[in-house]
Amino acid sequence: MAKPSATHANAAADQLDTEFHRGLGLYDSTMVVVGSMIGSGIFIVSADMARMVGSPGWLLGAWIVTGILTIVGALSYGELAAMMPRAGGQYIYLREAFSPLWGFLYGWTLIMVIQTGTIAAVAVAFARFLGVLWPAISESSYLVAPVHISSGYALSLSTAQLVGIVLIVVLTWSNTRGLEVGKAIQNTFTTAKTGALLALIVIGVAMGWNSGAVSANFSDLWTPRGHVDIVPGLTAASAFGLFVAICVAQTGSLFSSDAWNNITFTAGEVKDPKRNIPLSLALGTIIVISLYLLANVAYLVTLPLEAIQNAPSDRVATATLNVIFPGLGATIMAVAIMISTFGCNNGLILAGARAYYAMARDGLFFKRAGGLNPAKVPAWGLVLQGAWAVVLVLPRTFNPATGAYGNLYSNLLDYVISAALIFYILTIAGIFRLRSTRPDAPRPYKAFGYPFVPALYIVGATAVLLVLFAYRTATTWPGLVIVLLGVPVYFVWHKRAS
Repeated sequence: MAKPSATHANAAADQLDTEFHRGLGLYDSTMVVVGSMIGSGIFIVSADMARMVGSPGWLLGAWIVTGILTIVGALSYGELAAMMPRAGGQYIYLREAFSPLWGFLYGWTLIMVIQTGTIAAVAVAFARFLGVLWPAISESSYLVAPVHISSGYALSLSTAQLVGIVLIVVLTWSNTRGLEVGKAIQNTFTTAKTGALLALIVIGVAMGWNSGAVSANFSDLWTPRGHVDIVPGLTAASAFGLFVAICVAQTGSLFSSDAWNNITFTAGEVKDPKRNIPLSLALGTIIVISLYLLANVAYLVTLPLEAIQNAPSDRVATATLNVIFPGLGATIMAVAIMISTFGCNNGLILAGARAYYAMARDGLFFKRAGGLNPAKVPAWGLVLQGAWAVVLVLPRTFNPATGAYGNLYSNLLDYVISAALIFYILTIAGIFRLRSTRPDAPRPYKAFGYPFVPALYIVGATAVLLVLFAYRTATTWPGLVIVLLGVPVYFVWHKRAS
């Protein structure tokens, strides 16, 4: 199949891909959505969110805000997915609504940090929890001790990093074997981890019910206690401080709920994509957000808020199970999170390469990434994605004052949370633009509640974004720089394609 030029992209955007194997039904597609969303975040981030907002009611409120934004975003994306059911998903939507430059900047940020950084982070999270069962696996157990390349950065290879790398390599390889292999892994592990999260909820409510915690948390839902300064002098104790705290808390909850858009990348392999992608987006996000809210209820009926705020290493789910199964909670939770992160990474790896495939077909990425192997999957895109994710596992950040090592990908992911939000806002704004520029284009599904519901997402997400830029400058402005670095790269690729 000949590569379409960028000038002919618009005419082909609403056509179906014919080169892929269409092997994903509605259940499979929903498993991609659910599996890519549920990683390790829901088991951890509530601790920091609780410290930020300072009360049980506003902890649940912050998750409700996340749920509304996520579900509204998914329902709005359904229109674009049904209108342009092509491999590449969000890259295609931005290209068509605005320009190839905007599509490229999203794809650039995706491969440099969003997708690959998340793959690296999830892989090492898998290794960390394997370390609970096998203490030899640790980020401080070095095969190659840190080699400092500057005062704040080093390269190392610990046993945990090695396990993370092996996981990336194995899942990348298995996905090159064909869609059926990747689908089987995804369905198996997503079903297992969804069951595990549901079991945590049931066990927490049925067996962990703590009348003292319930009374402390639910008899006084809204009074802040044990909160931290968002910036010096500003806490959730004031109305404005509470608004800022809820917005800042979205960094953790939105990241834990992210990657629901990954199913749009695989549109070329979805059966009846004009129906199944919008449906899977709606079903998948509703399932996950419902489970996340219920998980937080389980935490609150088992643990007093102060115990959630001060959970060791922020592992709230582990602390919850330790109350119910003393001495076994950490082991049970480690197994559950390993299952969860394994399935999450498989979904991220499977979907991401399809976006780079679409970029390459437009001449905006390495040519070989735009081809399929005999198994009808973009093997070179998978390999390039896996290689860069492995590279991101190796660098470490270093704090000279404390002598502590961190992970570069953690910093990069902090940086691009705001950038990812910008692209979500732009993509949903693209619905309005395309309604104006292409009013007669076929729309098998129209955004729920248009124009009010998509506008609600844009307003809500923009408010969160502005607060992050104002109050979390250290982790937001660098993300914008990463995006802008893609501008000169785009013109280099565009010149080559021309």
